Amino acid sequence: MRFRVGTGVALVAALALITADVAAARVGTGGSIGSRGTRTFTPPPTTNTAPKTAEPIDQSMTKPGASASGAGAQASRFGGLRGLLFGGLIAAALASIFGVGVLASVLGFVLQLLLILGLGWLAFAYWRSRRTGEPVFASLGRVPTAPMPHANGSSGSAVPAAAVGGAALNISQHDLDTFERLLGDIQTAYSREDTDRLGRITTPEMLSHFSRELANNARRGVRNQVSDVTLLQGDLSEAWREPGSDYATVAMRYALRDTVVDRTSGRVLEGDPERDDEVVELWTFRRDQRAQDGWQLSAIQQT
Repeated sequence: MRFRVGTGVALVAALALITADVAAARVGTGGSIGSRGTRTFTPPPTTNTAPKTAEPIDQSMTKPGASASGAGAQASRFGGLRGLLFGGLIAAALASIFGVGVLASVLGFVLQLLLILGLGWLAFAYWRSRRTGEPVFASLGRVPTAPMPHANGSSGSAVPAAAVGGAALNISQHDLDTFERLLGDIQTAYSREDTDRLGRITTPEMLSHFSRELANNARRGVRNQVSDVTLLQGDLSEAWREPGSDYATVAMRYALRDTVVDRTSGRVLEGDPERDDEVVELWTFRRDQRAQDGWQLSAIQQT
C-alpha cells in the first residue's frame, strides 16, 4: 500500500506496581509519546485516514511553551544530550551489551529509589503541614500548566506564536515510501528487541521509551511478537521545516499480528496469533537537514 501524499504513599506504591505489571505490546501502546519540535503540543490536522483529533503527547522531552530555538535543540539528532545520556542512550547501551534483563534490574532499582524519595517528600510535606497548618498536597495545586494550543496554532495564553511556527515542507513520494518502510522496520526491530537497529531509525528520545518497555517485558519474562505489518491506508497530516530539522506527521492505518508470549515456553499470553489487528495512529518523523533521506521516528500519537 502506498501513501496518498497515607493516600500519597499508597498512590506511589500503586504506580510502581502498575509500571511493573503492565506488559508492552507493539510499538505505540505506551500512549502518545515523543517530540514534534515546536509543534509537540499542537494537535496535528485531521486527515481521511485519521479523522479524529490525535491524543495530545503526554510523554515528551520538549517542554510546553519552549521557544522555537529551544524546542529545535531539544529535538535535535542528539535530542537533549543531558537527558538522553541518563536515559535512552544508557538504556540502549545496557540492553545491547548485556541484554534487556540487566536493564530491567537497573530500572527496578530506579523505581525503588523513586519510591524512597517519594516517601521522604511525603514525610517532609507532613512535617511542614504540622508547622504551617497548610494541607499536605496544597502545593500541588500551584504547579502552573501550559494551555493546549488549538489546531490552527492559536492559544488562549502562554504559548508564543513563534513556538508553533515552521515553514511548510514539500514531501515527495520517495519520502512517503520511506515512512511506509519504517513502519515495518520499527515494528520488526521492536519485536526482535534489536535496540541497535531501533537506535538507527528512531530518535534517541523514542529509543529511550522503547528500551524501557523492552526491559519491563524482560523483567516480567515475556516477549512481544509482531508480524505481518501491512499499511492499509496513509496520508500526510502536515510537514514543516525548523532550524536544523525537517518534520513530517503522517496518519497510518495498518494491520499486524500482535501477541505477548512467555520468553521460555513461547506460550501466548495476550493477543491472537491467527487474527490481524487494525491500528490507526499518527507517526511523526524527523530528519536532520544535513542528512540524506535520514528520517527517524520522533513521535507516536494515538487517535
